[in-house]
Amino acid sequence: MELDKITSLPGQPNGINFNQYSGYVTVDPQAGRALFYYFVESPQNSSTNPLVLWLNGGPGCSSLGIGAMTELGPFRVNSNGKTLFQNGYAWNNVANVIFLESPAGVGFSYSNTSSDYDHTGDNTTAADAYTFLVNWLDRFPQYKTRDFFITGESYAGHYVPQLAYTILQHNMNSNQTINLKGIAIGNGVINYITDEKGGFDYVWTHALISDESYKGIYKYCDLESGNFSDKCEDYLDMAWTEMGDIDDYNIYAPLCWDVQIYTAQDNNSIGSQVKNFDPCSDFYVESYLNIPEVQNALHANHTKWQGCSDVISGWVDSPLTVLPIIQNIIASGVRVWIYSGDVDSVVPVTSTRYSIAVLNLNVTTPWYAWYTNGEVGGYAEAYDGLTFVTVRGAGHMVPSYQPERALTMFSSFLRGVLPPSK
Repeated sequence: MELDKITSLPGQPNGINFNQYSGYVTVDPQAGRALFYYFVESPQNSSTNPLVLWLNGGPGCSSLGIGAMTELGPFRVNSNGKTLFQNGYAWNNVANVIFLESPAGVGFSYSNTSSDYDHTGDNTTAADAYTFLVNWLDRFPQYKTRDFFITGESYAGHYVPQLAYTILQHNMNSNQTINLKGIAIGNGVINYITDEKGGFDYVWTHALISDESYKGIYKYCDLESGNFSDKCEDYLDMAWTEMGDIDDYNIYAPLCWDVQIYTAQDNNSIGSQVKNFDPCSDFYVESYLNIPEVQNALHANHTKWQGCSDVISGWVDSPLTVLPIIQNIIASGVRVWIYSGDVDSVVPVTSTRYSIAVLNLNVTTPWYAWYTNGEVGGYAEAYDGLTFVTVRGAGHMVPSYQPERALTMFSSFLRGVLPPSK
């Protein structure tokens, strides 16, 4: 544990009052496969606050570069690509958070057996993430009995429930018990048919495509089979053209037109920089994480870091739905939250609502507006064993666009209470 402790990250602001760790955990010694993690403890109450694992999706995108550095981590990267500023709404304010670069081939994670990259899929990703957790807890034994939560977004709609189910199975059949209390999935890929249907309905109802292309898609695209005819593809192409140059992950956000990394030092204050997300942030992060001194500080191998992997050549297994797994998790008594930024068109709020409807759960708390600082933060509805929350004005990466509202939601999730109604 002490060998993984970060003394200081290059360019971090002064006055940091929490511990940071990072390094590798081997998940397959024979193959030489190791996963990289970044771990931040809470500034206060770290000895009692829960342990949270964050997973980005893709599949193949980095929880360090995206999740930690542009969403919910304690730092974001200034536009000079060299220095950091603090995120006052970081999730480690209320939890101790692990960011895992998974599977091998993502970010700094690697395998010495290159064929591993040709056989990556949902099953191997869940198995390796479980092995990572067991070995990580041996390195950080003070967390072995701590309340544990798994969170993630996008394709982590597969990762999160699959890992949770793997933990539950091992808890029943081995001496290793991980104290899993809940999972939270954001804008998650959950159920292929409703994900696709919800996507088409969202872009039409938000006036991004024409009636003609919308009706053509429904007439010629077979959502049940996923086999799209040439006529279907023509209407899909029409819809993409109609949408124009927008950010699919936040349909109202500005685009990053200037990818220059500025040489001037930026103001390191918290306020507006965190609340007004810079659409060029991914470029600043890539620049920062490729600085040799940063890689040294992180105890990472010197490599060309990328936000999403280009070495994972194939994805060998991906079920069309994870709803049966979510049903099993609900039945186990583990807390299940599904949340959705409402201006994302990639896995939009309509898709999530359609997927939840398939579960046919009884409503226990009807739809209501929840609040942060006197403003509507979004809407929530509770069902038997599942809570659905929207985050108003947030895109696909919810904490990037609405950090304060995201923290309010996350804090409620950890406490097992609904977001505040006033």
